[in-house]
Amino acid sequence: MRVVTPIPHKRARIEIIPLIDIMFFLLASFMMVSLSQVHMKGIKVTLPTGQSGETQSKRDYISVSVDSNGNPYFDKEEMSYDKLTATLQKVHQENPEAKVFVRGDANTVHANVIHVLDILRSVGFYKIAFEIKSEAARGVPAAPIPH
Repeated sequence: MRVVTPIPHKRARIEIIPLIDIMFFLLASFMMVSLSQVHMKGIKVTLPTGQSGETQSKRDYISVSVDSNGNPYFDKEEMSYDKLTATLQKVHQENPEAKVFVRGDANTVHANVIHVLDILRSVGFYKIAFEIKSEAARGVPAAPIPH
């Protein structure tokens, strides 16, 4: 004899709407995290502080740094001043409108930074900004000041 249950038997089903909601949440989270990451091209130097600094976009830029010993760097590669001049000439031929960010260590001699500035101008770069650690924006690690 077969006994019939009064509770109706339902088949399991997969709900797609909550899955889509979770996927959109993950996509938005990953986008926000990836946008907040800053890619630093220059070497780590102790930047001088200033009160008038403002944050600028760092897309498609060139980083030239001078460490505390006066050694110049192109991005993160240490080089001599002659090699720096040749590298900057090559880069200027490829992209003459590129922005240049100069990072000078707070303990370096002022003449070293001026030497790099002279090289940049002799090559033909005129969109030059100096990076400083801004006192106005404590959370921002470096804020370039346009020159």
